[in-house]
Amino acid sequence: MYLVIFDCDGTLVDSQETILHGLEVGFAAVNLPMPDRRTALSIVGLSLEQAFARLAGPDNAHLAGAMSDAYRACKISRRAAGLDHDPLYPGTREALDRLAAKDDVLVGVATGKARRGVDHMVEVHGLHGRFVTVQTADTSPSKPHPDMIFRALSETGAEKTRTVMIGDTSYDMEMARAAGVYAIGVTWGYHDAAQLAAAGAHAVIGHFDELDGALSRLPGFDSLFETNLFGETV
Repeated sequence: MYLVIFDCDGTLVDSQETILHGLEVGFAAVNLPMPDRRTALSIVGLSLEQAFARLAGPDNAHLAGAMSDAYRACKISRRAAGLDHDPLYPGTREALDRLAAKDDVLVGVATGKARRGVDHMVEVHGLHGRFVTVQTADTSPSKPHPDMIFRALSETGAEKTRTVMIGDTSYDMEMARAAGVYAIGVTWGYHDAAQLAAAGAHAVIGHFDELDGALSRLPGFDSLFETNLFGETV
């Protein structure tokens, strides 16, 4: 059995604008100036408190809790109003469909989002039943701590040698390496190819169309994408 774990923000969904809005609310709540866009988005992937503490700096790190509370309240309010419907990245649904069609593949999520954020994503995009394990910031330390992956392995019974983490940040790659599983970086999110490679990515892809090929080149994963006599992937 293979386990393929996806990050959410920056990997499955494009949440840049809604994250920036939430960060602005958090900074405004404690009367601190908002960082520039690039700096603000560099922390995507970390748990909320750790992200705000890093952005606020050492002198204001004690305000991270209040900033996080404001961010969460904003998110809950906007979702209740039918807002914050972050779009899937191109190819996301098709990639999930291809993996779901394989009897020997389990698909999971490991994200710095709260569980309610993942549930919202699943509901908005009709991804019910796609993820057999969902690991979030509610129950695990922030990435790059490997706890999320360890929990996913425990829940599914998958082996490390048949598990891969797919994400867009160095935190995802470092988490995978710390857990002893494979890591595939994607460049359409928040960290570039050089950062992903430096953090230990076994492969880096620029579009979901490249995922099957990247997976098939991982040791032990080649049987996932065997072809039949007609050259079709099975």
